Amino acid sequence: MCGVFGVYAPTRDVARLSYFGLYALQHRGQESAGIAVWDEGRLTGMRDLGLVTQVFDEGKLSGLEGQLAIGHTRYSTTGSNAWENAQPLIHHGSARTVALGHNGNLINADELRDELGVRLDSTSDSEVIAALIAHDERPLGDAIAAAMERLEGAATVVGIADGRLFGFRDRHGFRPLALGRIGDDHVIASESCALDLVGAKLVRELDPGELVIIDEDGVRIEQTVTDEAEPSRLCIFEFFYLARPDTRLEGVEIHGARVRMGERLAAESPVDADLVLPIPDSGTPAAIGFARATGIPFSEGLIKNRYVHRTFIQPEQGMREQGIRMKFNPLDEVAGKRLVIVDDSIVRGSTTRQIVQMLVEAGAAEVHVRISSPPVVSPCFYGIDLADESEMIAAHNTVEQVQAAIGATSLAYLSLDGLQAATQRPQGTLCRACLTRDYPTRRPDTVDKLRFEATPA
Repeated sequence: MCGVFGVYAPTRDVARLSYFGLYALQHRGQESAGIAVWDEGRLTGMRDLGLVTQVFDEGKLSGLEGQLAIGHTRYSTTGSNAWENAQPLIHHGSARTVALGHNGNLINADELRDELGVRLDSTSDSEVIAALIAHDERPLGDAIAAAMERLEGAATVVGIADGRLFGFRDRHGFRPLALGRIGDDHVIASESCALDLVGAKLVRELDPGELVIIDEDGVRIEQTVTDEAEPSRLCIFEFFYLARPDTRLEGVEIHGARVRMGERLAAESPVDADLVLPIPDSGTPAAIGFARATGIPFSEGLIKNRYVHRTFIQPEQGMREQGIRMKFNPLDEVAGKRLVIVDDSIVRGSTTRQIVQMLVEAGAAEVHVRISSPPVVSPCFYGIDLADESEMIAAHNTVEQVQAAIGATSLAYLSLDGLQAATQRPQGTLCRACLTRDYPTRRPDTVDKLRFEATPA
């Protein structure tokens, strides 16, 4: 997960642009946020735990002045949720100082940390990338290219070094990165929705293995690493869950793709019902598609408290016991109705079980569950913080067993072919490992998220 943003705009307020860019990418990470700014040879970073609006205010932004900036919002997949792991990271090397934000997860971070032999202040895999570039005496473009060649796994990166803004995607392109333009200035961001918010026009998405460097001489893009056997593996989880609905990935609007998922799901697994309810917000487009295809009326049915995000104020025990009621509340109209509830995925099953129980307690006559993705059966090593396979309810249970466990009247998933068709992407161009156990890279030797905590380099 994680969101990255970068801007080269000598005549604009780059810190404020980065703030709003991160605000648009908040859905990609809610643990920490940060901005680093380059100002005529001086690199200044500010980062902290919390949401973008908790970390920055007017006073802090006004103190970040410069010609270029990068920003990051984090959801941890390697390393704990601690201040030293907040990004952008700043690494002082023998060749240069590098500020860097990383979206993805490396599968060879252990080997690279051992080979580097330099002090690392964090326990994430991201600082390894910064260190490779910072300690390489070659010109910046060559240093970045050499680092990219050594990375295994997922690495979509934005960075500042030598007074230049750079960004790249790994050879598989697991995570997205888009290039935009505001007048004569340039912006790079995880998703096109961040470009829209800051008033930038999408130029194009970077291809897997591409590097972009932006400075006073303009934009230079080069194909740095390639893998002919695996030309592209954009994460399919981006399509049905992670990316914002108003984002475009590989030219495909995510909202439209999710509506098509719901339509295909209705064709594959129809049901007699009175209302179609989404599990908001990620299940809403598919529920619209399901209702449109079946003619069953669409209803919000479950009202989501959209202010229940990560918070430093933990609920007291009595509230915690209410569980999912802190986030959802059913409307009276569900009483006596046969309901179809549509969600994007089931991982552990605990949330779905609570929602089904809540609707039954509210008087629903039937609760049919429809999921706009196939069963999630295997962990992700490329930046989606999924559960261990032993915790995944569908990994070793049949659909009927999962249905019984969540207490639903019926349960059906979208087929893998149906999901692929809804994305409008060709076969073989998406990573589907969490659904198929077919990984495009070797599996890492160890997957412990906190493995660097006890013995940081």
